[in-house]
Amino acid sequence: MTRGRFITFEGGEGTGKSTQARLLASYLAQSGFDVVQTREPGGSPSAEDIRALLVTGAADRWSPIAETLLFYAARVEHWRQVIEPAIARGAHVVCDRFADSTMAYQAYAGGLDRRLVEDLHRLTMTGVEPDLTLVLDIDVEKGLLRAAARRDDETRFERKGRSFHDKLRQGFLDIAGRAPARCVVIDADQPIERVHAAVLAAVKSHLSVG
Repeated sequence: MTRGRFITFEGGEGTGKSTQARLLASYLAQSGFDVVQTREPGGSPSAEDIRALLVTGAADRWSPIAETLLFYAARVEHWRQVIEPAIARGAHVVCDRFADSTMAYQAYAGGLDRRLVEDLHRLTMTGVEPDLTLVLDIDVEKGLLRAAARRDDETRFERKGRSFHDKLRQGFLDIAGRAPARCVVIDADQPIERVHAAVLAAVKSHLSVG
């Protein structure tokens, strides 16, 4: 049986990751592939419980190290319960955020030592990496305005301040620059259809999928 592919979407607030993940999953399913669409934090029942702790409440509710440990607790269960079994049976997994978000949010923007996050990932995930990561990039102010228009209570990270989000954007771009074989940066300041077309081009080029 052919092993499935693991595709992740990354980026700051308001970049349109969730929309693009949904569109890609729908395209792949319509093309005849077995597809699992999921998200982080969350994606499995126990991980969704942890998500509620992370994305709601005061902006300073958790320290960067506490956030990182919670994210990895959720990630381990998400991988074990959902992602790994799907890939093993040959399904393509499309995930809204994964480990790059922890590195960008808690290390680059939150000030945590990057080596600590790398070590934690290696110890808990045995070096797991996506086959392709699509980094959606947009001006910070535009992204925050988009995010503010969403009608939900998951606004904890949005309220961390402009400096945090500037560092976050640069963090994602640096991560992509350090892993050019895996990461593709896509301009998210375009109509949804054009971003989707760029996503499909990257998936077809890098993974020969679709």
